[in-house]
Amino acid sequence: MPTDAPPLLDHCHHPLVRDLAWLLLAPDLIAMPWPGRPSREQLGLQDDDRTADWLDQLEAWPRALESQVGDALQGRMGLYHERLWQFLLDTAPGTELLAHNLPILDGKLTLGELDLLYRCHAEASITHLEVAIKFYLGLVESPGDEYAQARWIGPGGADSLAGKREHLHRHQLRMTERPETLAAIKATLAQPGDRGEALPSLTSRVAMPGVLFTPWHHPLPPPREATQDHLRGLWLHWRDWHRFRDGLPRGTRGTRLLKPHWLALPRPEHLQPLRELEARLVVYFRTPAPPLQIALWHPEAGWRRLFIVADDWPRQIPLPPPPIAPRPSLSGMSEAPQGYPQ
Repeated sequence: MPTDAPPLLDHCHHPLVRDLAWLLLAPDLIAMPWPGRPSREQLGLQDDDRTADWLDQLEAWPRALESQVGDALQGRMGLYHERLWQFLLDTAPGTELLAHNLPILDGKLTLGELDLLYRCHAEASITHLEVAIKFYLGLVESPGDEYAQARWIGPGGADSLAGKREHLHRHQLRMTERPETLAAIKATLAQPGDRGEALPSLTSRVAMPGVLFTPWHHPLPPPREATQDHLRGLWLHWRDWHRFRDGLPRGTRGTRLLKPHWLALPRPEHLQPLRELEARLVVYFRTPAPPLQIALWHPEAGWRRLFIVADDWPRQIPLPPPPIAPRPSLSGMSEAPQGYPQ
């Protein structure tokens, strides 16, 4: 099973540096028909020694990272994740951050925005990167077959892997097809004295790390397009906690994971005995409460992520995204956009 606590995390104590290291090392959830995240080689961090040195420097001088994250620690998970990517692309030895959250306008109408624009020092091209971090729980009963992406939903029940995948594929990653987008990029990159030179070649990529949580009592196969090394956890209803707990090895310790620090697992010295964690869980679920993520660790069994949900979860299930009809060609035959994935 893929490890959620790679050895390079041992270099990191500062919570922001740990989350940045996790982001650098974590696999994506799915492999879409688009290029994936920038590789460690493209970032200039291709070997563990170089990466460890870079992380050690951040540990010694974390102020720049703290300043970059800023108020995102009190905001939504997606904003925190974006700030970490901005810092990574801006400070990694192999890349240069050119723009972030670039609005795309048609007159006064906002068409969308590009998450990140960057350039690799070893390449002349420009890369548009869309990022998302997702934690999805698999449903025993849901629309579609057992491999359906719609079966995997967020803890709040407001979104699904299928919906997010389609939004990225059909909208966000295709923004660079629009002339308005190319004009915005050209204006952003313009330098004094430019004489209307053409843009360098442009590539769109997507990064979507996270964790897929399967039901404790009903193992599910991974969804379609899941990467082989995606990170995994378990989820269970609060009513099942005691049965689950009784199966844990003696000496298991754990802690609650509080947003936005759902990325890197904590260091073992920050865990508490299971009985103390359970006392907090009893208080938490005494009244209606949103799903809670916890981390469990045992010296021999290793790490485990767990979502505990109220007994009436899920209260809502998002509908699968509607199918998108192919674009008609001039000859009347259906066709996909040229040069882009299906």
